[in-house]
Amino acid sequence: MLGCPAGIWGWDLITLGSLFGREPAPLLGVDIGSTTLKLVELDRLRDGRYAVLHCAIEPMDKGWIVDGNIEKFDEVAEALRRLVRKAGTKTKDVALALPGSAVITRKIHVPGELNEDELELQVEAEAAQLIPFPLSDVALDFCVVGPSSSAQGYVEVLVAAARKEKVSDRQGLAEAAGLNPVICDIEPYAARLAARRAIERLSNAGANAVVALFEIGSASTALQVIRNEEMIYERDQPIGGQMLTQAIARQYAMPLEEAELKKKNGIGLPADYPQQVLQPFLDTLGQELGRALQFFFTSTPHNKVDHILLSGGSASLPGVAQAVMAQTGFPTSVLNPFDGMALPPQLSPARLAVEQTSYLVATGLALRRFAS
Repeated sequence: MLGCPAGIWGWDLITLGSLFGREPAPLLGVDIGSTTLKLVELDRLRDGRYAVLHCAIEPMDKGWIVDGNIEKFDEVAEALRRLVRKAGTKTKDVALALPGSAVITRKIHVPGELNEDELELQVEAEAAQLIPFPLSDVALDFCVVGPSSSAQGYVEVLVAAARKEKVSDRQGLAEAAGLNPVICDIEPYAARLAARRAIERLSNAGANAVVALFEIGSASTALQVIRNEEMIYERDQPIGGQMLTQAIARQYAMPLEEAELKKKNGIGLPADYPQQVLQPFLDTLGQELGRALQFFFTSTPHNKVDHILLSGGSASLPGVAQAVMAQTGFPTSVLNPFDGMALPPQLSPARLAVEQTSYLVATGLALRRFAS
């Protein structure tokens, strides 16, 4: 229904299915992370290339967002207002996302001759059997994947459900910041949409390639293994950029806030930082990502990946791709979601070099403007 072949879809927050024929009006993609908010707004040029109109990051205090839940609503809403002002955009429509852990997804098979209304009723009936709580408490959406490979005359439908309060929290947050929430997506789906452009640049346009996408967050790293735009495996690994921040603070007896700032900027740290702190962290990171891949190999028929893509804030660390490749033995590159896009002249190259890997999910959400 909502762009399934591209591997993305989401809830329209007005009425189910009202995105059919939706014009690509200006749209903000806002990613609500555990320690930062990220915003991206895109346009499409006459030559077909995408252009970055606005992007910005706003930090948040620890504990404002916990496991994807908004614990400090007023503080996060004010941070979102600051983010919009910092970006300098006038656009009000926004796409947000829920963490994958907040959403139940299932594939079902329904008769292919159903019209739109009949399909919606059939999905609701099937969902009632699959979801462990009342449909009255659920925000439900679906998309038709294509003809069923196992049942002639049927189509495969991907169904997603989340508790209404989870969606309402995102909706209320946007409205409190003066925005108009029109789409609620799922973070892993938005990440895959943004990563698709990088995968298509691989050999044979990425066809049949098994790609490991790692999003290195603050406290943990999320793995999605993707083949032909479909996620075939996922796992969280307990390592993130906080570990490096803590190592810097211990090694040089400085507050965590100062350590985080100097880590991000890459300046102001002692000369022995690359050897004494950074490289040991990168080695550990590579080992942990390799361990995550081993879990994938032991639980699936696969025994290798064709490529590793690194994203998230810590993917901008110097030498990270080389360290991961050395530990895993697989070709590795850093995913820049803005690669190949036209960039605004006011965007500082130095700022972009530090921040670009953090914008994966926000870019995927912004790309929803052009999904059909």
